[in-house]
Amino acid sequence: MPCAVIDLKASFMPTPSRVQLIDVGPRDGLQNEKQAVPASVKIELVHRLQAAGLKEIEVTSFVSPKWVPQMADNAEVMAGLQRQSGVCYSVLTPNLQGFEAARPTRPDEIVVFGAASEAFSQKNINCSIAESIERFAPVVQAALAAGIAVRGAMSCTVGCPYEGEVAPERVAYLAGLMKRIGVQRVDVADTIGVGTPLKVQRAIEATLQHFEVRHISGHFHDTYGQALSNTLAALHMGVFNFQSSVAGLGGCPYAKGATGNVATEDVVYLMHGMGIETGIDLEALVDAGVFISDFLGRKTQSRVATALLNKRAG
Repeated sequence: MPCAVIDLKASFMPTPSRVQLIDVGPRDGLQNEKQAVPASVKIELVHRLQAAGLKEIEVTSFVSPKWVPQMADNAEVMAGLQRQSGVCYSVLTPNLQGFEAARPTRPDEIVVFGAASEAFSQKNINCSIAESIERFAPVVQAALAAGIAVRGAMSCTVGCPYEGEVAPERVAYLAGLMKRIGVQRVDVADTIGVGTPLKVQRAIEATLQHFEVRHISGHFHDTYGQALSNTLAALHMGVFNFQSSVAGLGGCPYAKGATGNVATEDVVYLMHGMGIETGIDLEALVDAGVFISDFLGRKTQSRVATALLNKRAG
């Protein structure tokens, strides 16, 4: 029997000519670090990221220092930024108290969150998905009234550490709730990194029931080494906004051995290799990753950065 011939060119949809990356390293990447990271280091990291060409940076989180001690210096970090025109600085605000604390620091965007898994929602914030979104409604309203953009992070869109695989219908349900309270754009997040391309595409299809593709971003963790594959799968659906973390900073506390966010350097290399513009200087980005990795006392988790650094040394 003859081998099947696959027309790869025909199997791909047209891809965007440019992507916009949100580096979440300063917030999502550092929040679970056990060693204290001074505000000055966080500020320098943001400055290096924007100097490398990042136009969207998730800077910090206005949460109780009791729960996330690493983010206790949130106001100091925001105050120390030398802001560049055209750069969006976002912060996580889990409640109205957090928003009121964040507002004087002039964030361009706030981030609220919800889970597509009922078990995850109950285990982590002790309420249902619907109840969690209702809690965010006044936060969203206050932000919009103040002229601050609102993004919604949808976690566990393909898998949950408690209930396993998450059905696309649950993702559509969460997206609909977020749309109803006024969230302007959403992240389709594979929080524990168990997703594969088809599962990610189904989650995005579910989200498209409520948000246009230009208001959807991909947020993929690399626990099982699938983050770049999932990025490519989303890209071929027309998604052009992605979240990543310089040097692969971050880990998932709910999946043992999780390697955390996909490295921004790896995503940039992928895009440039496909002829897709990012506006990012890869070499400068690698240097930013080296800066924070050296402070943390470990090597970068980016495969691309490792290869380029070895090349430099050679």
